Amino acid sequence: MINKLMTADEAVAGVKDGMTIMVGGFLATGSPEILMDALVRKGVKHLTVIANDGGLDVGQYNGKTARGVGKLLENHMVDHLIATHIGVNPKINEQIAEGTLKYTLVPQGTLAEKIRAANYGLGAVVTPTGVGTPVETEKDELGRDKLTIEIDGVKYLVERPIKADYAFVRASICDKYGNFSCNKATKTFNYVMAGAADKVILATEKLVEVGEEDPDRFDISGVMVDCIVEGEKKWQI
Repeated sequence: MINKLMTADEAVAGVKDGMTIMVGGFLATGSPEILMDALVRKGVKHLTVIANDGGLDVGQYNGKTARGVGKLLENHMVDHLIATHIGVNPKINEQIAEGTLKYTLVPQGTLAEKIRAANYGLGAVVTPTGVGTPVETEKDELGRDKLTIEIDGVKYLVERPIKADYAFVRASICDKYGNFSCNKATKTFNYVMAGAADKVILATEKLVEVGEEDPDRFDISGVMVDCIVEGEKKWQI
């Protein structure tokens, strides 16, 4: 069996300035904190980040540090944030005002489906969300023209896949092959992002031997995972 275990710093060693990365979680719940810390230590810049949001800033919800994508924003590592909402982390509006951060808003369900399309090899997904709004006429997050289609007399947007160089996801438990599951709210975006990038890095709270757990315990196959990092702390919601 291939050894997928690495340290966090080894796992992010291939990330280069200007790359596109995905980060799982919702307001940092379920985000792989040890991988965000490793990216900060590496000091990469000019990243395009695909995530539900911008994580949390220092002090929010009594946090002693920034959390999730908020760590990258705190260190001015992000040039373009592709997300579903940006109103929680004040660093986002500050950097937009400074002219150092670009953002693209995508409806939450649409973003999840665009990522899933990349994960499953689909050419596109169709949705009525955004029809008749600026979402229909503006270019998408990668500068592509929007397409529409009519099905049974109903107009839909044709939303094309979105993929990343790296996906950073978090597990509550995984085995040494990378089969993994997330508990409760930490599932958010982690499942759909695993497989939607050239490299998928998984940070896990608990690591077990292959066969130690019933296979039905896992929701995502380890075939989606390139690298495993131990040491993710138990999530405090």
